[in-house]
Amino acid sequence: MVIPLTITGLLALGVGVAAGYAWRDWTGKKRTDATEKAARSTLEDARREAQTILKESKIQAKDEVLKAREEFERSTRDRRKELEQLEERIIQREANLDRKVALLDKKERGLDEKLADADKQAAELVRQRAEAERLIEEEKARLQKVAGMTADEARKQLLASVEKEVHGEMGGLIRRLQEQARDTAEREARNIVAAAVERFSSSHAAEMMTSSVALPNDDVKGRIIGREGRNIRSLEAATGVSLLIDDTPEAVVISGFDPVRREVARRALEQLVADGRIHPARIEEVVQKVQEGMDETIRTGGEEALYKAGIQDVDPELARMIGRLKFRTSYSQNVLDHSLEVAHLMGVMAGDMGLDVSLAKRVGLFHDIGKALDHEVEGGHAVIGADLLRRHGESPVVVNAVAAHHEDVPAESLYAVLASAADSISSSRPGARAETTAIYIKRLEKLEAIANEFKGVSKSYALQAGREVRVIVEPKAVDDNQATVLARDISKGIEANLQYPGQIRVVVVRETRAVEYAR
Repeated sequence: MVIPLTITGLLALGVGVAAGYAWRDWTGKKRTDATEKAARSTLEDARREAQTILKESKIQAKDEVLKAREEFERSTRDRRKELEQLEERIIQREANLDRKVALLDKKERGLDEKLADADKQAAELVRQRAEAERLIEEEKARLQKVAGMTADEARKQLLASVEKEVHGEMGGLIRRLQEQARDTAEREARNIVAAAVERFSSSHAAEMMTSSVALPNDDVKGRIIGREGRNIRSLEAATGVSLLIDDTPEAVVISGFDPVRREVARRALEQLVADGRIHPARIEEVVQKVQEGMDETIRTGGEEALYKAGIQDVDPELARMIGRLKFRTSYSQNVLDHSLEVAHLMGVMAGDMGLDVSLAKRVGLFHDIGKALDHEVEGGHAVIGADLLRRHGESPVVVNAVAAHHEDVPAESLYAVLASAADSISSSRPGARAETTAIYIKRLEKLEAIANEFKGVSKSYALQAGREVRVIVEPKAVDDNQATVLARDISKGIEANLQYPGQIRVVVVRETRAVEYAR
């Protein structure tokens, strides 16, 4: 019973498998047919779409070809038109060139004719010149025969006459120009200088070459001299000055040209007298201490001067040189006080003229700084001072103004002119400088001698303490115009041969007097 069931099941299983294979083949065939049908449909659609695209591409290509053809035809027409215009211009230029060539040919022919005429005229001119020279020589010979004078003599006489006439006209021109200058420049300059002097004034005290030290009694003089004069010799050797001990009661006179040494000697002697111990070792010790203190005094003096002038940013070495001027004199005038006065005067005048006041004061304070070194370095103090300022970084304007304030070098700015003017004002003020009688008389005699050297001068007189020279001329030898020239020549001679502060006025007097007596 078991076996039949198994066979049946196997048969059923086989039938089922066969049916499954048949079903699968049938369904596979159906799917394949459907797929082939869909593929044929898709292929047909693609073929139709490709044909559509191809038709559109052909149409678009035809349009592009038409557009390209139209663009080519248009550019061809434009190019043809440009070529035609270019050809017309070329033809016109050729025509113009032909006309110009023809014109040049015509001008060349005309130029040849003119050159031929010029050659003829040149030959005629040569002939006429030769004829004129012959006639001139004949006329010269005739004139020399008539006048009894050679050509050289006539030329010399003519030149002398012209020179005399021009000399007179030159004097008149100088006089007119001077009058015009006085009407403008002198009035303005006088106002500026007067305002500067009025706004700044300072007292002056003449410093001599000696200093005196007061003593408590005359017994101290013997102690200063010492045994066999050893104390006074030690003091003079240590300070470099001379001590004059005479009959002056309770005083010792210190004499020396170096004001710094004289000041050291004065301070040292005062300390020795106050201390009471006076002997060579003590003298050397005190002099050494005083010299060290003088360095501090010089530095302080320079800083005070810079503060009074309102000047900043100055090299310390320059400040020390300014301080040394405190002990330097010129014609008995203290150089530091003089420099400060020049600085203030330049500041006032620079302000009135619209210049830099600070720069003007700087030039004024530094203008005589070379005098702090003039006994150590050869040369004028202006050039020495300018070189010192240049080495310590001062501006070229300041350096040139200092170097040019005595006209040692050409002035390159108005500050140099102001420095010269302010220096003259400060030096020539009443009481600013003191001169000995011998020097004063010698300067006056030299001034008169310079004026008397000129031709036509009868007498000359120095007036106003040498600030003016009055020159009397012979009226027959010098006319009015020549008097103006003579005054100028005398002033130039004074400038070249005489040293003096400020300025000297030259007045030439020409007059004719007719005297008769009624009896």
